Amino acid sequence: MTVTLADVAARARVSPATVSRVLNGNYPVAAATRERVLRAVDDLDYVLNGPASSLAAATSDLVGILVNDIADPFFGIMAGAAQTEIGGQEGTGRAGGEKLAVVCNTGGSPERELTYLTLLQRQRAAAVILTGGALEDPGHIAAMTTKLAKLADAGTRVVLCGRPPLPGSDAIVASLAFDNRGGGRRLTEHLLTLGHRRIGYVAGPLERTTTRHRLEGHLAALAAAGLGDPASSGAERGVGSGESHGEGRPGHEGQEGRGGHGGHGGHEELIVHGPYSRRAGYEATLELLRRAPDLTAVVAANDTVALGACAAVRDQGLRIPEDVSVAGFDDLPFSVDATPALTTVRLPLHEAGARAGRLAMGTETPPPGGIATITAELMARASTAPPRATEGRGRAD
Repeated sequence: MTVTLADVAARARVSPATVSRVLNGNYPVAAATRERVLRAVDDLDYVLNGPASSLAAATSDLVGILVNDIADPFFGIMAGAAQTEIGGQEGTGRAGGEKLAVVCNTGGSPERELTYLTLLQRQRAAAVILTGGALEDPGHIAAMTTKLAKLADAGTRVVLCGRPPLPGSDAIVASLAFDNRGGGRRLTEHLLTLGHRRIGYVAGPLERTTTRHRLEGHLAALAAAGLGDPASSGAERGVGSGESHGEGRPGHEGQEGRGGHGGHGGHEELIVHGPYSRRAGYEATLELLRRAPDLTAVVAANDTVALGACAAVRDQGLRIPEDVSVAGFDDLPFSVDATPALTTVRLPLHEAGARAGRLAMGTETPPPGGIATITAELMARASTAPPRATEGRGRAD
């Protein structure tokens, strides 16, 4: 015989409305009452009719988390932390207000991003979390603005994590934006303080907010040191002239975009664009060393790219950091275990993901104005050191 909501209410000695409130998690209920209801649910093995419930309510128990590449720790850490907050941390096996988090892997494709949002809209998702940088394409921005507005109108809570606010959109509950500009600037300032002046930069894919913001920070540090003018960087128009075939966080191979002639305050020679992959970091660093044999440091778009940069430096018979310093960005778990340990910029990925999960669930108050900037912290390690004279610098034997 099928157990009904009324059966649970009778067993817990409460009204059916109270049982519904406990199971939906959308209304405050006294702890003792909640425990009594959940015990009755367990005793009777009651299963909530999800489809029927979602038809009666504005949204379902589904939360979508969009990532570019779940195999990349950058996205995996954020998604895992968000999923823990969404699914509940009690470990009781009970269903009392938790949601089902589904990770949607876009592969960096703007088309797939929109497709997943459409599917989540059809499922009346309770919330959507979009992670990582955004594509700076007017057409895609317009499509995203329209799609997110439809989701919000249907009652879906939309949260951005590691992504800047969407211009002209009021559909976002909260935007947790990483301070990529500030982190990029602090990283280059660290190298300048050590005495470096010939610094190569392996930038990420064109038309990505993360790429532009980190590069702008790098160029601003150079300009402040009298080594260039950020106003002529052309960053607002898109950096470089090479082509990128997507975000490509690690394993997404593509053309490395050998351009870099969009105007970087006189630093075009020392900037190469490419995907967020180890291979891109390797090939771009070889190109930088070819262009500028007197290079003393390489800044990579992220830590995965930095691993490729390190391999390229070593394959040229050069030592890190004695001949060439190398730095990354993100402080992914492997960074501290690299040899030598990688200087990088730490982004609190787990904390950001967990906060996004709470915001999606409505258990944390959104920041003032709906926007919070998350600080990026310099992690100076053994892969950077003061430069040596480039003439006759030693080779690794």
